[in-house]
Amino acid sequence: MKNIFVLGLDDFNLAQMKALESAQGYRFHALFRHEEVKRSSGLNVEELYQGALQRLHDFPDPIDAIVGYWDFPVSTMLPLLRKPFDLPSPSFEAVLKCEHKYWSRVEQQQVVPDHIPDFGVIDPFADQPRRQTTVKYPFWIKPVKAASSHLGFKVRNDAEFDHAIQMIRRDISRWAEPFNYLLQYADLPDRIAPIDGSHCVVEGIISRGRQCTLEGYVYHGETHVYGAIDSIREGKHRSSFSRYQYPSTIPQRIQEKMVAVTRKVMRRNGFDNGPFNIEFYWDSEDDSIWLLEINSRISKSHCPLFRDVDGATHHQVMLDLALGKRPDFPHRRGRYRCAAKFMWRTDTDAEVRHLPSEEQLQTLQQRFPDLEIQMAVHEGMRLSDLADQDSYSYEIAVIFLGGDSQKELLQKYRAVREALPLELAPVD
Repeated sequence: MKNIFVLGLDDFNLAQMKALESAQGYRFHALFRHEEVKRSSGLNVEELYQGALQRLHDFPDPIDAIVGYWDFPVSTMLPLLRKPFDLPSPSFEAVLKCEHKYWSRVEQQQVVPDHIPDFGVIDPFADQPRRQTTVKYPFWIKPVKAASSHLGFKVRNDAEFDHAIQMIRRDISRWAEPFNYLLQYADLPDRIAPIDGSHCVVEGIISRGRQCTLEGYVYHGETHVYGAIDSIREGKHRSSFSRYQYPSTIPQRIQEKMVAVTRKVMRRNGFDNGPFNIEFYWDSEDDSIWLLEINSRISKSHCPLFRDVDGATHHQVMLDLALGKRPDFPHRRGRYRCAAKFMWRTDTDAEVRHLPSEEQLQTLQQRFPDLEIQMAVHEGMRLSDLADQDSYSYEIAVIFLGGDSQKELLQKYRAVREALPLELAPVD
């Protein structure tokens, strides 16, 4: 049996990993649970990192792999945890070149300058931070390191810039402090070393057209892409995700261009022996392709989509790579022709008065056998108490569905929402 430690293990993803055919030979161990690595407040990454190392060193049997599918701090810590045990992994610096938003742009500028926006970096705590960049309005401002679009703002004028700076100054320490702790273990270039997690990157607007995410991996220096997923946005500034849908309907010739850009960037980053996903925008008016960001992990959100369409969750890719094997992933062997993850959102604060019972959810499951629901709220809470939301909406629930067409997916989603007895009460 292979001993596989999962940093941030949760029941939903554990069930999907155990369902893999190869998992019969795996024994999964929790290297902290999800709620311990993604606390809504008071995250102590030093305690987490040192505690994880201690648990690994205390384990009496061989350790065959250490994996994770969450964003910061999980994805950032994995190379540091694997190194003492000589396990397959991208280097820590290669991961940072993906996740440190400013360093990532600096590297991309060297190989794909025509596919990235004008960008700069500012210290939000400076007396006059606007003077630190020449990027013109409108632009996006976001921390060098955050998660789930937290503290990302579209800025069109000085008033909106000042508001964004106030919010960033108030809340940036949530991710900046733990990120800065981990940076001490990196060998940083002189240009990057002064830019820690308390800084922000500003970028010209590229969010025009359609957004697409490529899921891929690098194995022994070769970059492979095995799936493209459409990311459909909604709401103010189209900044909130409405659904992820697989497979992408973006033309194949455009996907091939995205893959070519991906290969150049991942080679530049020195990224090897690990999974990644990379996000693009395609503007159909001029066929331009813009690189948004890179994540040094699989997207857990896409796992049920791959299962429904290809026949297995892409946890398989993550596990194969962590064990030092070339991934062996199926293609179009699933039950459905397409699948989606829907994010049920609202853009106003509210109190949660009533949620569906377990019995009601089970009844709905019988009606839609492929349905999976994850509620993000509980009765009595205010939506504004949710952690790590984007700047313009609140995510109430996520709903996974499969179907044989986009029309069928949307019809199923509407039927599920209409059948869920959810009551929200407006608040001041």
